[in-house]
Amino acid sequence: MSTIGFIGLGIMGKPMAANLIKGGHTLFLHSRSGVAKELTDAGGTACANAKEVAQKSDIIIIMVPDTPDVEKALFGANGVAEGLSKGKTVIDMSSISPIETKQYANKINELGCEYLDAPVSGGEVGAKNAALTIMVGGNEATFNKVKPVFDLLGKNITLVGGNGDGQTCKVCNQIIVALNIEAVGEALLFASKAGADPAKVRQALMGGFAASRILEVHGERMIKRTFDPGFRIELHQKDLSLALAGARAMGMSLPNTATAQELFNTCVAHGGAKWDHSALVRALEKMANHEVA
Repeated sequence: MSTIGFIGLGIMGKPMAANLIKGGHTLFLHSRSGVAKELTDAGGTACANAKEVAQKSDIIIIMVPDTPDVEKALFGANGVAEGLSKGKTVIDMSSISPIETKQYANKINELGCEYLDAPVSGGEVGAKNAALTIMVGGNEATFNKVKPVFDLLGKNITLVGGNGDGQTCKVCNQIIVALNIEAVGEALLFASKAGADPAKVRQALMGGFAASRILEVHGERMIKRTFDPGFRIELHQKDLSLALAGARAMGMSLPNTATAQELFNTCVAHGGAKWDHSALVRALEKMANHEVA
């Protein structure tokens, strides 16, 4: 069993840390919102800062919202870098910039430690059920060494390539998810406005070529109006911003990704930054003056 540090215990991080404790590992924990009592009751140890987590752990996992949050956790005052010693492994499971990721990996490598970027997909349900998809960038030997840890968190675990490639893969995932949410929203809104029962339409479509996890899970959310996250719109906005910035840097166009981002922007303008990303349908509903029901 390993000594594992876990930094960031929000909607995703908390159940992930709980699964590692259930797996028999010794966990040292830190979160800016505090460490939940249920984690310490289960055997986890709360630490004052990220530096202390790194000092006490062989593997340090970071699960925070955005690129600046990862930078602060790694290199800020009392950050991970200050507590590292040679031979330790840092794993960033946040969803952040591939470009910044490569820079962070180089800095950690210079300290004599290994670095993996390992963003996830699957949301809160996947985190709780240890069924996340994990997209990894980094050294193959390091990946193989920590694979048993990933196995306690997810089901579909892939070494995509070198540092930064895991984050690139996650950006691709978020493009596909956003566009599928938009497609499902448009279809169910069309059905409802035309007078058909969107629940029955969804049921019929689940048996055909249009079937998808988005139609299954988020289609139901749209019909039942259950927009508590889940995965917050503001976080999906952040991921699509990474996609669009990357596209500009490469001189390419992502037209439908840009449209999805504008629909998320509309939701935020109506107070929806913290709605589940399936609530993108609300932007479509505003334009149609009709609600899926």
